[in-house]
Amino acid sequence: MVSFVQRYGICSHRASLYLCKKLGMKLLDGRATAAQIQEELKAAVQLRKQAGQKIPHLAAILVGNDGGSVSYVTSKVKACEAIGFESTLIRYDETVPEDILLEKVESLNQDRSIDGFIVQLPLPKHIDELKITQAIDPKKDVDGFHPRNIGNMILNLPGFLPATPAGILELMRRNDIPTEGKNCVIIGRSNIVGTPLSIMLGRNSNPGNCTVTLAHSKTRNLKALCKDADIIIAAIGKPHFITADMVKDGVVIIDVGTTRVEDPSRERGWRLVGDVKFDEVAPKASFITPVPGGVGPMTIASLMMNTLKAMELKGK
Repeated sequence: MVSFVQRYGICSHRASLYLCKKLGMKLLDGRATAAQIQEELKAAVQLRKQAGQKIPHLAAILVGNDGGSVSYVTSKVKACEAIGFESTLIRYDETVPEDILLEKVESLNQDRSIDGFIVQLPLPKHIDELKITQAIDPKKDVDGFHPRNIGNMILNLPGFLPATPAGILELMRRNDIPTEGKNCVIIGRSNIVGTPLSIMLGRNSNPGNCTVTLAHSKTRNLKALCKDADIIIAAIGKPHFITADMVKDGVVIIDVGTTRVEDPSRERGWRLVGDVKFDEVAPKASFITPVPGGVGPMTIASLMMNTLKAMELKGK
């Protein structure tokens, strides 16, 4: 029997929509939800234009030519154009010295026309990512990676939330995913996704009030933990790691993973797959995100929301 993966090159967004409709579960369509947010932001920009106010301006620094980073930054620039934000893309060769990059970060910190900016990760090995992150003005850190913003997030103080975790929570909120009292297993403890998300879902809020297990490479009995989970968030970057025998019926699946795998049938020679084996797991899920078209668009939408917030916090 030909699977949806083989027929459509999963995870095509169209194939995911069709499979979910056929099986009666709900697709957590990040692309559609992000489009709603873009329309809301677009309306806010129009109001600012009519009032003669400043338009948000996002800058992005891209080092090297990593395919995933290039496509991701390109998507961010396109989102700015669709909403009506101003955007600036600054590119460096992968051999750029660390001190040159630090100088550019400081220049953007001082540039009053720039409301927020990001330095696209990962960076080449000769550059200290933490040093670069710490050099960013926390008030312009719209990715939410600066230690001050992470600290504010932990203490539930005002600041910028990390874009991917914030996007996931917004996707859950807008789709009325129940979280209170639920067992949530997050697989992957990165500082960008897993660790902050575990804090955000455990706090007294909505979405939130989960009992959270943060699993990682040293976790024992992961399969048993997953089988007991009401919500599974996979963020480890291992293609098709979560399979049907690891989940229970009615589970909510959030797939953060995006890995390029070779696919000779595609003109570009590759396709994106997630950490979840979609066609196996989807029939057991009550809600599930596709890859692509799930968490990725929500990360970008969250970044746009943070950019508008950065400008508003300055009273512009």
